[in-house]
Amino acid sequence: MVVQHNMQAMNASRMLNITSGNQAKSTEKLSSGFRINRAADDAAGLSISEKMRKQIRGLDQASTNAQDGVSAVQTAEGALTEVHSMLQRMNELAVQAANGTNSDTDRNSIQDEINQLTTEIDRVAETTKFNETYLLKGDADGNEVTKTVKAHDAGLDGKLVEN
Repeated sequence: MVVQHNMQAMNASRMLNITSGNQAKSTEKLSSGFRINRAADDAAGLSISEKMRKQIRGLDQASTNAQDGVSAVQTAEGALTEVHSMLQRMNELAVQAANGTNSDTDRNSIQDEINQLTTEIDRVAETTKFNETYLLKGDADGNEVTKTVKAHDAGLDGKLVEN
């Protein structure tokens, strides 16, 4: 018995399989929009791509953190603007009370308003918070906190030179 081989047909079949595989990879790249879909496509390129994606995610988070910081400062600024207005009113009342033409009843009324403003300033300080952090009173539990930022923390630990 003689077994015959059709080498041309086998070669054509092999080339068809290779072409089909290449077409599948090309279709995958086109449909995903990425040049690299797996490590077999380009191992070094994938490594660089993943490193860059990690950096982008870090920068995105840094941007979000900065935006949260700006929002916290804006919240504190709004509260401090109100406190400033109340302090200005208290100054006006103190000047008014110093006027020699006021009676004791007038001075008592002025003092009552100053006391109310003082209470309101305390209330603003105790209730102003952003993301569960008290901005004018202390930490999340209301404990008074003092935070110090060193030059090193701000990236200013080098020598400053004026040109």
